[in-house]
Amino acid sequence: MQIVTVNDEFTISAQIQLEDLELLAQRGIRTVICNRPDGEASDQPTLSEISAEADRLGIKTAYLPVKPGVYPDGDISAFADVLASMESPFHAFCRTGTRSISLWALTQMAAGTSRAALLELATAAGYDLSNTLPGDAASRASTGSPATHYDVLIVGGGAAGIAVASSILKRTDKLSVAIVDPADVHYYQPGWTMVGGGIFEAEDTARTMGSLIPKGVDWIKAAVGQFAPESRQVLLENSQAIGYERLVVAAGLKLDWSGVEGLVESLGRNGVTSNYRYDLAPYTWKLVSSMRSGKAVFTQPPMPIKCAGAPQKALYLSADHWTRQGVLKDISIDFFNAGAALFGVKDYVPALMEYIDRYQAQLHFSHNLTRIDGENCRAVFTQTDGEGNSAEVETDFDMIHVCPPQTAPDFIRESSLADAAGWVDVDQNTLRHKRFDDIWSLGDVMNAPNAKTAAAARMQAPIVANNLLESLELAKGIAHYNGYGSCPLTVERGKIVLAEFGYGGKLLPSFPTWILNGKRPSRLAWLLKEQILPPVYWKAMLRGKEWMVSPEQSKTANS
Repeated sequence: MQIVTVNDEFTISAQIQLEDLELLAQRGIRTVICNRPDGEASDQPTLSEISAEADRLGIKTAYLPVKPGVYPDGDISAFADVLASMESPFHAFCRTGTRSISLWALTQMAAGTSRAALLELATAAGYDLSNTLPGDAASRASTGSPATHYDVLIVGGGAAGIAVASSILKRTDKLSVAIVDPADVHYYQPGWTMVGGGIFEAEDTARTMGSLIPKGVDWIKAAVGQFAPESRQVLLENSQAIGYERLVVAAGLKLDWSGVEGLVESLGRNGVTSNYRYDLAPYTWKLVSSMRSGKAVFTQPPMPIKCAGAPQKALYLSADHWTRQGVLKDISIDFFNAGAALFGVKDYVPALMEYIDRYQAQLHFSHNLTRIDGENCRAVFTQTDGEGNSAEVETDFDMIHVCPPQTAPDFIRESSLADAAGWVDVDQNTLRHKRFDDIWSLGDVMNAPNAKTAAAARMQAPIVANNLLESLELAKGIAHYNGYGSCPLTVERGKIVLAEFGYGGKLLPSFPTWILNGKRPSRLAWLLKEQILPPVYWKAMLRGKEWMVSPEQSKTANS
C-alpha cells in the first residue's frame, strides 16, 4: 500500500487490505474512512472485515461510500462531520484515492480554503482536481486538464474490454484507442472454482493490468463517474471529460454482497465462503480439505449471474474430494437454488443429476438465500411456491458456499445507457446500443440473454470489433452474435460436462461428438479446462488471436 500524505492530520491511499491496517496503526492513524461502496471489485475486502481488524488495533472506522465523480452536498457535509467528530489523524481510501482526496478538498473549500491552495496540495499528492473543485470558467481553463478525445474509448479492462481492444487493433492501426479502468490487477476469474477445489493456486489467476493492456492502447487509470452520450463524453471520477467517436462498455457486473443480510459480516470466517472473490477461494479449499463430517450448504441466487454453473461446480468438486477422502458418508450436502431447475439447458441435466445422486446431495429449488447468521451457523432462505406464496426456511451449516446476488455496476444502472433492469441495452445480435448508434457493449454488463461467461466474451469481442469498424467504414459486413456461451461443469476432479449453448438453449458444440460429447462427463473436457483454456485466455483471447471465434459477416445490419 502506498500512503499519500496530504497534511499532518490526513493521509489517503487506494484500496487497503487487512494487513495494511497494522502499518496504519504504527503510523498513529486513529480513524480510517472508507469512501468505496462494498462490492465494487472481486478482490475487495468488505467494510465489516476492515472494521473488525481495525477495532482489534484500536482504530475507529467510518463508512462514507460515494460514486466516482459524483460529490453531492450531503456527502461533503457528512465527510466534514467525520473530520469534526472523530479522532485524528485520519486515513481515507477508495479504489484509487481520488474520491477520498476530492471529498477532503471539497470540505476544505467549503470551510474557506482557496481553490488555488487546494489544487496545489492535490497536485503535490499526485491528483488533478482541476475538474472537481468548483471555480469560474477562466480559472478552470487555466489550471485544468484539457478534455482528451479518442476514436474508440473502452470502459473496462477485464476480459471483454482487453479482448475487444486487441480485436480492434488486429483489424486496423488507424484509430486511437484507450481503455478506462482503475484496477492494478487483472484476474482470470474462471480459475477461482479450481482454486476453491484445491487445483489452482490463487496467484496463478492474477496478473498486473499494465502487462496486459495491448501495445498501442492508452490506459486511463481512473474510474468512470458518469456517461454523457449526447455529447459523446465519459466523465471520470475527477470530473475530467474524455471524448470519443465510438464507445465500448465492458464494465462487468457488481457482486451485491450486501444483498444478503449478514453476509458481509460473515464472509471469510465461521465456515462462510465464496469462490466469487479472489481472497476467499483459498478459504473454500481450506474448509473443504479440513471437513470430515457435518453439513455443507451451497447456494445460487436469482439469475442473471456470472457463470451460472459456478455454484454447483463448488458442490461437485467439494463432494468429489470428500468421496476420495472416504468421509462423504459423514457429510450431508444441500444445494439451495433460487431457480426452478438444476441447469438452464435441459440437455445437460441428466449427466448432472447422476452426480447429484452419486454425492447424495439434496436439491431445494425456488429457495433464495436472504439472511446469514455466521456466529450461530444459520442460513435463512425465502421459499416461493408455484402460486407465488413465500415462506422462510432455515437451516444450519458447518460450511456454506455462497454465490452472491449480482447486478450491473451502479454507474451503469444509473445511466441513460441502461434498460429497466440496469444492464446496458443492446441489440442481442449486433451488440450495438438500441438508442445510441455510437455505443456497443459486451461481456457481463450488457442485457443480451446469453450466459455471462468468459467464453461468451471471447466470442463477442471480434463481433463488436467488426461492427464498430463497419460503422466507421473500416470493415465490410455486419457480424451477428448467436448467444454462444460455455460452462465447463467440473463434476469431479478429472471430468467435466462441457455445456456449450446459445440463445434459447440451442446446443452449439465446438467439437464433433465423436471427439467430445458435451452431454457426458469427459476427461478431454477436463484437460481443456485445466491445461488449455488458461493459456488460451492469457495468450490468445487477450491478444486478439481469435481461435475458433472469427465472426461471420452479413451484408446487412438487420437481425
